Amino acid sequence: ADVIIDALFGAGLDRPIEGTAALVIAAANEGSAPVVAVDLPSGINGRDGSVLGTAIRADETVTFFRRKPGHVLLPGRMFAGRVSVVDIGIEASALEAIRPTIFHNTPDLWRARYPRPRIDAHKYDRGHTIVVSGPMAHTGAARLAARGALRIGSGLVTVAAPHDALAVHAAQLTAIMLLQMDGPVDLSDILRDERRNSVVMGPALGVGDRTKALVKAALEADPAVVLDADALTSFSAEPTDLFKLIARRTVPTVLTPHAGEFARLFPDLAPKQSKVERTRAAAERSGAVVVLKGPDTIVAAPNGLVAIADNAPPDLATAGSGDVLAGIIAGLLAQGMPDLDAAAAGVWMHGAAARVAGRGLISEDLPEALPGALTQMLRRSAE
Repeated sequence: ADVIIDALFGAGLDRPIEGTAALVIAAANEGSAPVVAVDLPSGINGRDGSVLGTAIRADETVTFFRRKPGHVLLPGRMFAGRVSVVDIGIEASALEAIRPTIFHNTPDLWRARYPRPRIDAHKYDRGHTIVVSGPMAHTGAARLAARGALRIGSGLVTVAAPHDALAVHAAQLTAIMLLQMDGPVDLSDILRDERRNSVVMGPALGVGDRTKALVKAALEADPAVVLDADALTSFSAEPTDLFKLIARRTVPTVLTPHAGEFARLFPDLAPKQSKVERTRAAAERSGAVVVLKGPDTIVAAPNGLVAIADNAPPDLATAGSGDVLAGIIAGLLAQGMPDLDAAAAGVWMHGAAARVAGRGLISEDLPEALPGALTQMLRRSAE
């Protein structure tokens, strides 16, 4: 054959493929002819991207009206190849009846609310992000987060660090400011200044009671808070303590776990449900926007809305990249972007910066690549 058209099963498949159909799929996958799938590769679950027994490995998938979650979630995305969305006459008004709650995370989703500096604005109009640092031997992660916040547009960024870490930071910080912070009382004092309107904490902060106390101080203050890494793991024994603190807040809280941190904080949700459903359940339980990081990063809000990002290149799997992401999200929150939009935009910009940086990137490259990624994104919005 010159080409194979796969139209065996569509998005409604709900059982594993067996028997003759499985043999046909195996033969198609082993052949050299290009494969074009109709709607979805046969065997891919349209809701969660899982493989139902076996699945066609398509070179291209032609779908209709809108993508389905299975086109962007792994492993479905790896089976779909290049995805084309074709108009077959379904009116956009059909979405009013469908009322979708899952969205493909692209700039079209949040660009209208992306913060743009006003010509008459000053730096305090763009927010002030505080990054809480770990001790002397663990300072790099805080600087990565701080630089991410600064590059994404936060007007000011300050690293709040223990006394023993001040000299280490001072030797490497220029545009980023520095304050001494030796415990939760100091942090509370720092956050009393209402201009300091965003906090990121967790990267290399240390796991234990001290970190829990710092998180409590931040959550009892007024700024938006992004919690990552050690700030999450410190609550793994009693996650409800964290959720109770979040429930009292009226300002944004964003949690940014990777799969391991998510499993520690929500042990009953991993991996019994699909990635979308367990992230959505975690957001509802915690009362925070939850960013479950990975090659198909899920952003979920407590109200059930979900955004799925698929633009992260494999090169992002490098030490420190998550610290930069936490800073990017905090920097967008500092500029007043709504929490779900800030998290979704931060995730997408993180992936876009990685593509600008290119092969061989390390986490330090990501903040430096953000201006190019931002320019590209905003130029497309003007076209």
